[in-house]
Amino acid sequence: MEKIHILLHLFYLVVMLLPITLHANVKEKPDYFENHSKVFDGYWKEKAKIAEQDNKAAYFRDPYSVSSNLTSSVSELITMNNGGRRNLIGHLKGKNKGPCQATNPIDRCWRCDPNWANNRQKLADCVLGFGRNTKGGKGGPIYVVIDPSDSDVVNPKPGTLRHAVTRNGPLWIIFSRSMVINLKQELIMTSNKTIDGRGSDVHIAHGAGITIQFIKNVIIHGIKVYNIEVHGGGLIRDAENHFGLRTQSDGDGISIFGSSNIWIDHVSMKNCYDGLIDAIMGSTAITISNSHFTDHNEVMLFGASDSHEADKIMQITLAFNHFGKRLIQRMPRCRFGFVHVVNNAYTHWEMYAIGGSKNPTIISEGNKFIAPNNIHIKQVTKREYTLESVWKNWQWRSINDELLNGAYFIQSGPELKNRPFDRKDMIKARPGTQVGRLTRNAGRLACKVGKPC
Repeated sequence: MEKIHILLHLFYLVVMLLPITLHANVKEKPDYFENHSKVFDGYWKEKAKIAEQDNKAAYFRDPYSVSSNLTSSVSELITMNNGGRRNLIGHLKGKNKGPCQATNPIDRCWRCDPNWANNRQKLADCVLGFGRNTKGGKGGPIYVVIDPSDSDVVNPKPGTLRHAVTRNGPLWIIFSRSMVINLKQELIMTSNKTIDGRGSDVHIAHGAGITIQFIKNVIIHGIKVYNIEVHGGGLIRDAENHFGLRTQSDGDGISIFGSSNIWIDHVSMKNCYDGLIDAIMGSTAITISNSHFTDHNEVMLFGASDSHEADKIMQITLAFNHFGKRLIQRMPRCRFGFVHVVNNAYTHWEMYAIGGSKNPTIISEGNKFIAPNNIHIKQVTKREYTLESVWKNWQWRSINDELLNGAYFIQSGPELKNRPFDRKDMIKARPGTQVGRLTRNAGRLACKVGKPC
């Protein structure tokens, strides 16, 4: 019977998963960057030089202290000083008395304010983790998108999203109404922008995705991104004063390429041709939080090439996200860098949840992992293309994770006996048993003007 069970499992892997895995992430091909950079003109080459310096400046020399600040914030929210009582739900004041449903420290920073729509830029003060210095378009004017069309990608129509993101100064971009935006080519952003979908139901769907390349200071909040496709490239506006030739887009939902100080919060994403969110080519200082991911194979790629050691400065926080139904693998898949995975809900995978190669540091803290029923795929982790004699020294640690339905996390590297965090880590992070509350509002929020969100 055991042999029959094994054969049935192998049949499942071949029939169900092989067609999916045959589509590898295009950014992992050896000639990807060479082909991509062939069309770089002097403008893009100069942007790449500036971005490299910005990325190095955004790098935290002591990543453990940054992860501890987030851990401390979660701990303070969950545990009060008076005997450790839970403090997950706050209360509003004045006319809006009653419980506030924000249940994690990022949300508690803004969601309880019924006047959030008149104080939108307060959101920029709420980010935690490695992206904590991200300000997006704070300080700039409000730009209202009134038109969902994308008919001219070289000379975009005023009032469209493409026109907004290609302006040169800081902008806080909002939407006049709910809309579905079908991008005809990749949406190439400039620095110091916030895309804020609160108060409207904004979909980026059935077209190209969002590209964050060689820029800094970007916030993407409160939108849905799904059914993203590959598009053929050509001449595309990428700044107020520049347009140029682009190669075929990758089909990512959100592509972060050589950029820093990026915060993605409360987005709902599914079913993109390549990755949902990929961060490559020395990108760093990134926080991805409060988001909901479903219906995808290779969810997140952090570092695309084994030879690109510039990704050693990559630092990414994943916090309060829900990795949900019909996901298969790469939540994330890491090369080099430091990734803090804290208080996320992993309720579905079909191959593995967290993987990597090239010695990334992965600190998994207070997450909930619910393994599939298939006994052969209960391992959370996967080290790729590496012998155990090598990966046994990588720093992959599980701290207060909740492992359910037979899930198991294979740790490696020296044990964190004293937890190398600074004094701001007041108490140990709460275990994964709290994740259901911390992530219950993951994804786009249906915010209504005049009411707490």
